[in-house]
Amino acid sequence: MKTEVRWERYPRVNACHTARAWLGIQANLGLAPNTIDAYGRALQDYLLFSARSHTEIDLATREHIAAYVRDLTSRPNPKSWKVVVIDSGGGLANATLQQRLTAIRLFYDYLVEEGLRANNPVGRGRYTPGRCFGGVRERGLIPRYTKLPWIPNDEQWRAIIEAARCEPLRNRMMLALGYDAALRREELCSLDTSDIDPSRRTIGIRAEKTKNRRARVVVYSELTATLYAAYLRKRRELSCERGPLFLSESRRNRGRPISIWTWSKVVAGISERSTVPEFTTHTSRHLCLTDLARANWDIHEIALFAGHRSIQSTLLYIHLSGRDLAAKLARGMAGIHEWRLRTLTEPPHE
Repeated sequence: MKTEVRWERYPRVNACHTARAWLGIQANLGLAPNTIDAYGRALQDYLLFSARSHTEIDLATREHIAAYVRDLTSRPNPKSWKVVVIDSGGGLANATLQQRLTAIRLFYDYLVEEGLRANNPVGRGRYTPGRCFGGVRERGLIPRYTKLPWIPNDEQWRAIIEAARCEPLRNRMMLALGYDAALRREELCSLDTSDIDPSRRTIGIRAEKTKNRRARVVVYSELTATLYAAYLRKRRELSCERGPLFLSESRRNRGRPISIWTWSKVVAGISERSTVPEFTTHTSRHLCLTDLARANWDIHEIALFAGHRSIQSTLLYIHLSGRDLAAKLARGMAGIHEWRLRTLTEPPHE
């Protein structure tokens, strides 16, 4: 299935023949819309930097790539010049930096394959022991950090729920369903009325709407089922036709499916009113999977529910819940306490 490219978002990419061709190929190959958008934004940013540096991208050298890395790591945070992201040491998150370089490397791979360049100036993203490009030493152009997902504590979650109370029924329904079924943003926004089976309280997540193209079936709670029934009555005021579940209520787009950007704006508003800036569209998913780990679900059950391809992704939530750590600590401390008390009760040596 071809993904439509929003060329108006990437004017530099659209104006560059090779960049447009490469991004178009990725879309034709059926990459997820979010991936295409990430590639487009990364290439747009690189082309803007190259234009400021008066460098033709087809002739870019390793020195130019190094200058771009320096530029990325020294930028202020786009939300405020005072904010510094701890994991990267700069204003852009470490994951964003890695994503930008990955897109640029893949683009130059394409130029090499097309015979437009002899080599890839990004190499494989590694330094040799002498800090040269293209070697085999396991050290990236930018250090890679793996962080645990952020989840709110009980006080923060209450603040989020309180801020969400004033939201329309549709938004409250989406928030509840996002937590109940641990849905990603695109999975949630692309739900169809035919995806939900109210009699069994299940949701069928279609493979083409998932991050890793793996279909799955998840369940939702009775409380969310009550919200769902109320929302369906509200939805009939917008459309009586089957199709996209969540529809816009605005005058300009009334009755049309909402976009992931609309949902992001809704969540950003809740985040601001609750004074919990860490709250994002992915928070409810992180919290649900962590709660499942706290409830002692088997790791394979959580992976199946989340739609993870790799158990390594699921392990993050096991660690985040503290389940295994707490059990080990309890066992270990019990032995330590027993030893200390035994030494106190033993008679002294004569």
